[in-house]
Amino acid sequence: MRKNMGNLDRTLRFVVAAALIALYYNDVISGTLGIVLVVLAIVFFLTSFIGFCPLYLPFGIRTCKAKK
Repeated sequence: MRKNMGNLDRTLRFVVAAALIALYYNDVISGTLGIVLVVLAIVFFLTSFIGFCPLYLPFGIRTCKAKK
């Protein structure tokens, strides 16, 4: 898998995921919405660590700089 996420994209995903986990942990969000957002946060964490987003492929999106 070639990386298709830039550093800013990866950092933003990490921050959003951490915020969602913190909100769920502190019971600001709960119930079904909370569970859905925690799953989304886990996906954000994984994609930010890997540097690859499978949803970017069909749209041809790349937020990382192209290697020459």
